[in-house]
Amino acid sequence: MPQSPKRPRKPTPAAVKTAPAKGELHPRNRHKGHYDFPALIEVSPELGDFVITNPYGKPSIDFADPAAVKVFNRALLRQYYGIQHWDIPEGYLCPPIPGRADYLHNLADLLASDNDGLIPRGERIRALDIGVGANCIYPLIGHCEYAWHFLGADIAAAALDSARAIVEGNPQLSGAIELRQQANAEQIFVGLLRSEEYFELTLCNPPFHTSAAEASSGSTRKWRNLGKLDPKRKLPVLNFGGQAAELWCPGGEAGFLKRMASESTQVAGQVLWFSSLVSKVSNVELLQGWLTRAGAVEVRILGMSQGQKQSRLVAWTFKDGEARGAWRRERWS
Repeated sequence: MPQSPKRPRKPTPAAVKTAPAKGELHPRNRHKGHYDFPALIEVSPELGDFVITNPYGKPSIDFADPAAVKVFNRALLRQYYGIQHWDIPEGYLCPPIPGRADYLHNLADLLASDNDGLIPRGERIRALDIGVGANCIYPLIGHCEYAWHFLGADIAAAALDSARAIVEGNPQLSGAIELRQQANAEQIFVGLLRSEEYFELTLCNPPFHTSAAEASSGSTRKWRNLGKLDPKRKLPVLNFGGQAAELWCPGGEAGFLKRMASESTQVAGQVLWFSSLVSKVSNVELLQGWLTRAGAVEVRILGMSQGQKQSRLVAWTFKDGEARGAWRRERWS
């Protein structure tokens, strides 16, 4: 019997890689350099109760203390972004703000790369935050920096209630941030977006671990590597907090990214650029493979750096340059 001819492999979408110098935040990041603790305490006096002197003789906080991290975040949001009301329930993810800001600045550069180097600003730019969480960090910073409008989605009603209280507690956010529950925890985009909705960007910080036990083990390992495990001191399991959907899911980060790549094809006409943080380096290549099979036209791998931590975001689009130009003319003009 004659053999069937082999099906031609789809070409891998062009992957453009960028990376900052080690330890450097994005040039527009407000958190470059040392923090002015007296100024932070002035806008948020409660922070004074948590300030310590680090081994270098500089003021800091104990990042192993969830209460300290939350109060520090509140002070940063007040000082740098004008967010007067911000709080999250105990046990919810309290993210490091500088890294979240870097993600948004990189997305702004992504849009500018298709717009003669100019960052598009204002309400015509709509972003979808997958997993907005109780903290609502991405919409808060993204609206403050670029006046973009956001849809924040989550599977947890309690998280959305917290995010809604933050938005309602800051009048300047009125009309700029919408919150919506994804009713099916097995889906990401499907069943969430309405047919008439369009977004310039999607962003996501996917669950990293495959189980609660793995998340706890990872945190313990982190403290050991940092030399902070003191047998006389009871350290928190997770210093930045986190509920189940924020930290783990079946298949971990790789499983979530695979679903995201697959589902993005079903709403490809409604989104200009999809994106996600990718914590594990090995998952970048996996994601590229899934995107190739999904038919992505272009993939951008953008490196980010915060102190000793190296991370990256992957952005992809199903629109070629001509289609992206048509999108800009229709929606941004």
